[in-house]
Parts: sequence; structure tokens; C-alpha cells
Amino acid sequence: MLTDYHVHLHESKGITLDWLKEYVEVARQRGIGDLGISEHAYFFQETKEILVNDWANRRRSLHFQDYLALFEAAEKEKIPVKMGIEMDYVPGKEREIEEFISRYPFDYVIGSVHWIGDWGIDLAAYRDEYEKRDIYEVYRAYFDQVVTLAESRLFQFVGHIDLVKIFNYRPTDQAFLEGEYDRVVRALSRSGTSIEISTAGLRKPVGEIYPDPLLLKKCFEAGVTIVLSSDAHEPQHVGYEYGKAVELARSVGYTEVQVFTRKKKSAYPLG
Repeated sequence: MLTDYHVHLHESKGITLDWLKEYVEVARQRGIGDLGISEHAYFFQETKEILVNDWANRRRSLHFQDYLALFEAAEKEKIPVKMGIEMDYVPGKEREIEEFISRYPFDYVIGSVHWIGDWGIDLAAYRDEYEKRDIYEVYRAYFDQVVTLAESRLFQFVGHIDLVKIFNYRPTDQAFLEGEYDRVVRALSRSGTSIEISTAGLRKPVGEIYPDPLLLKKCFEAGVTIVLSSDAHEPQHVGYEYGKAVELARSVGYTEVQVFTRKKKSAYPLG
């Protein structure tokens, strides 16, 4: 089985059925057995109390009923697609996040860390901030949030778990980095939270899959389960470079991927 659960429509042509069909066709051609759409939660008016900053506020243009209507239309046409959402994890907003995601019949919810305070760590406009900060403090603050994200047990899996490497700024002390990985893996294992192997990093300045092979190996050894994702924003990104993702997964020992339905996971052999 191959999955692609990290797929976005709105930023390219919007959440329309015709646009969805183009993604579904690419998924079919590339052997994706389970496709899920996971729009960014900050686009929806219903999340205005969760991620609160000017950047998100300018992009909050959708109503969730329109998203639900997309999946209802897909179901009527027997288009096989799962309903997910990518939620920015914001420390201290767990109650608001839980209230939002409990209202709707999601198959899965991705928890992602994109912000350290008001700093959007993966936004090109804020890239220079890495030059101004202590990289060890940046990584520690980032992984602090990944740990509490997992401990919240609100999410089925973590998106691009080491996104903080996106612009290739990294600590030089390997022991420090391993220590951060270890505490993240403990939280994932205790909470039963999965991670994604995301090929999106291959399209970013870092030029690598998320996560780092060492972090992935530690996840496997701790029994942390996986899905495969592309973080597609265009149809041609669906299943992007999946040969490399499968090779990486197998290299550390994985033989299964998880499939989510109404937030329940089932294991399938890795395709």
C-alpha cells in the first residue's frame, strides 16, 4: 500500500471537485492506494481562535461547510478520497484545537509545527531569522513543540517532523541533535502518534526527505508507525519521488504503512 495524506488544493486552484479529480487521477497513475486531502486549517474562519497572527489572518478566507461539501460531492461520484486537515499546533491552544476537530468527521488530523512564537520557520520571507538566532535554541524550541504536540494525543500523525531543517541550518553537535530526537521519539511512542515520511523536503532548499534517517531509525526501533506523504500543492506532486521514500522506509526496517479511517489506523504492507 502507498498512501498520500498530505495534499492541498486551495492554494493552487481552490477546493473544487474538478480540481480534486486531477489529483485523484495522478494518484491512480502512481499507484497511491489511499489518498487524503488535508487543507491547512488556518484557511478556515472556524479556526480564527487557534493560529492568531497577521499572516494567518490574511489567508483565512474559507468556511468549513465548503470543505465538507467537497467530500460530500466526491462521495456521490464514488471518488475514493479521505478527509483530513493539517492543523498548526499552537501550545496553549489544545482546548480550541480539540473543539474544532471534534466537530467534523475527519479520517485523520495532521499536527504540524510551522511557528516558533510569531516566527514562521518555513517561510522564505523569514529565512534570515535563522542567522539572528542561536540554532541550538531554535531546535530546542521547535522540538519542545513536537513533544507537546505528541503528548496532546490530538493528532493521528506529525507532519514533516524535522521541518526546522528546511533551509539547511543545523546544529553541529550530533549528540545534541540525537538528544532532541530521543525525547521526540519517546513522546511519539508513548502517545501512539505516527509520523509521515514526506518527500516534500526534496523540493525544498534542504533537498532531503523528512525525517532525517537517524530520526526515522529511532522511530522504527521505538515502534512509531508511518504514513507516506508528498505535501502536494499541485497534482504532479502527488506521490512525488515515492521510490526514494519507500527505499528510506525499508532501509531502517519498516514493512508497513498506516491507513486511517475516522481516526482509526490499520496497518498494510508497504508498497
